[in-house]
Amino acid sequence: MAWATVLLAEDHAIVAEGLEALLRDRFKLVGTVHDGRALLEAVSQLNPDVIVTDISMPALNGLDAVRQIKRERPDVKVVILTVHADVEMAAEAFRAGAAAYLLKLSSGEELVMAIEEVLRGGAYLSPRISRDLRAVTMQARGRPNAWRSKITPRQREVLQLIAEGRTMKEIAGILGISTRTAETHKYAMMEALGIKTTAELIQYAVRLKLVSC
Repeated sequence: MAWATVLLAEDHAIVAEGLEALLRDRFKLVGTVHDGRALLEAVSQLNPDVIVTDISMPALNGLDAVRQIKRERPDVKVVILTVHADVEMAAEAFRAGAAAYLLKLSSGEELVMAIEEVLRGGAYLSPRISRDLRAVTMQARGRPNAWRSKITPRQREVLQLIAEGRTMKEIAGILGISTRTAETHKYAMMEALGIKTTAELIQYAVRLKLVSC
């Protein structure tokens, strides 16, 4: 198990360096990436056994990245390492296909324990998260989430990029779509959400934790 391959996705350099040192000591660290789109590319190139990823990352958030990865690589194990001690966020992580959910307050040994558990085919939820959160999260697999169902996964990608300050032309280039299609996604979201301005759209992205305040 010590030679299981691990791919790390973390956008804060200092945090990433500490995690790299920890993971190299117990596993084979095959790479570190700093945004969600780089994570998609790295998984296809490096074929890791386990992904350790944050949720809040540039370009594509960790949960949407995990959804796309699990469609192509259902066998890969995903460990979420995040600051979000949030019932709905934890439930969403398990629905997306994660096998473990830890807070960044967790110890290094707890992260190692979680990775080893998912490699054995199990699931892990940090005891730092409340009993209620544990119950809700473990029961949430496969259950629809009305809070996020107002917009499509592609619209959520566009929303995150808008909230990060990208222009419609930049968004189109990143997603491989036309500028007109990107704009169509934007206005479809605004209509579905009953939102009138881009500022309100950005506020909605913050509430979904796609970007930080």
